[in-house]
Amino acid sequence: MQFQIDNNFINQIKDLISENDGKQLTNLLNDVHYADIAEILEELDFEASIYIIKLLNSELTADIIAELDDDVRDKILNALTSKEIAEKIDELETDDAADIISELTKEKKEEVISQLEDVEHAKGIVDLLRYDEDTAGGLMRKELIAVRDSWTVLRCVKEMRKQAEAFEKVHTIYVVDDDDILKGRLSLKSLLTTSTKTPIKDVYEPKITFVKAEEDDQEVANIMQKYDLIVMPVIDEMGRLVGQITIDDIVDVIKEEADKDYQMAAGLTQDVEAGDTIFQLTRARLPWLILGLFGGIGAAAIMGGFEDIIKSHAILFFFTPLIAAMAGNVGVQSSAIIVQGLANNDVKGSITNRLWKEFLLAIVNGFILSVLLFIYTFITASDFNTSIAISISLFSVIIVAGLIGTFIPLFLDKRGIDPAIATGPFITTSNDIFGILIYFMIAKLILGF
Repeated sequence: MQFQIDNNFINQIKDLISENDGKQLTNLLNDVHYADIAEILEELDFEASIYIIKLLNSELTADIIAELDDDVRDKILNALTSKEIAEKIDELETDDAADIISELTKEKKEEVISQLEDVEHAKGIVDLLRYDEDTAGGLMRKELIAVRDSWTVLRCVKEMRKQAEAFEKVHTIYVVDDDDILKGRLSLKSLLTTSTKTPIKDVYEPKITFVKAEEDDQEVANIMQKYDLIVMPVIDEMGRLVGQITIDDIVDVIKEEADKDYQMAAGLTQDVEAGDTIFQLTRARLPWLILGLFGGIGAAAIMGGFEDIIKSHAILFFFTPLIAAMAGNVGVQSSAIIVQGLANNDVKGSITNRLWKEFLLAIVNGFILSVLLFIYTFITASDFNTSIAISISLFSVIIVAGLIGTFIPLFLDKRGIDPAIATGPFITTSNDIFGILIYFMIAKLILGF
């Protein structure tokens, strides 16, 4: 059963802190998972959070700090000394440790690293810090089990026992040669069913999926998703095994990318959270709102150019919002499907093929919707020419909007630009303008003005 954090539990913690009852508070939190404690700290004020961090043992608080939101973690780290941070970093795996140290100032970063007690651990962290955070190297951890293909099964088991003592979890066993070049992986079944004198090179599995340290994190996520992997080795430019990536790190990548795409689709230019300052929220929202403003001005200018036909056929004015809304909706639908397909690596083939498919889909949807609109307008307006003009306009607008919504994200992706920018306000505004222009041009053509 999942642990529930409620107001009563939070108030109990606050009372114990106010009473300075560290012993009772420690007993209360000892059975609580570190991820839940991190959530609790985000509900408390800063002083209470620091009290708990300094109260609990370093092994537990290290995991808690790694789980905290960036803003809360930054405040806590700024309140701790370099030695206190180093004590907690020593308890973390290298990937989490590197993530935390990378957020420190250059001066404090050097101080923390110099005070790490485990030299090998410190070397691993320093090695990870040289990689960009959005690469396989930035995701990987140094902790892994590796055996040499020149060893026998007996020696392999002995060496594995030594290595495993320092690790909490063993995901897989990698096989390397004497130069640390990745050769494959070793199954537990092979160790259990093979003679102790058998060389590892005779029993390991050479087929193994890996990535290079410079590989983009999104590509890593796609590979692990495609092959249903929970762990994947990372090699350097020479093919040497340098680390491994586990599924929990990939889940974080997928979540961050989904959050970013969602915010971009909603018209936010940068990653923001509800707790950010008004200035940060304004800076993220305002650019797209300005785009929408100019888009609205452009649409109004287009309508002003068709003032005569609006005066003589006022009914056209009342259907303008419908045409604009349908253009925006169709464009967002088309772009959303393409963006999702690109994110999942499901979009195959040329742009021409995708446009042709969207064109056929738009014809089907446009025909059905335009027929329904024709019936409605003919019943209400009792004018065939006006009804046919509005219906044909809707049909045309749906086709154009579908093609634009498909082409733009594909085009951006080919140019190395995040296609998620093509959803939301961008595509809606552009299709609104094109929709209104097409609407009045077709109406003018059919109605003879």
